[in-house]
Amino acid sequence: MSRVTLQIEGMSCSHCLNAVNQALAGVPGANVRSVQIGRAEVEVPVGTGSDPLVTAVEDAGYNVSLAQVHDD
Repeated sequence: MSRVTLQIEGMSCSHCLNAVNQALAGVPGANVRSVQIGRAEVEVPVGTGSDPLVTAVEDAGYNVSLAQVHDD
């Protein structure tokens, strides 16, 4: 599995946390590890990359300022 860390702009409340969590959970193969104001950590299968996660967050109405992929 790869661990993806996203820095997310525009989150400010529990509604934002829920919206981002649901968006990320909807990505096939994604295992949401944590969602905090401004940040999310997700595990995905190796080779998946961050693009599907970034798209899901952006579709939920938030901007991703940084996405880092860490292969374990």
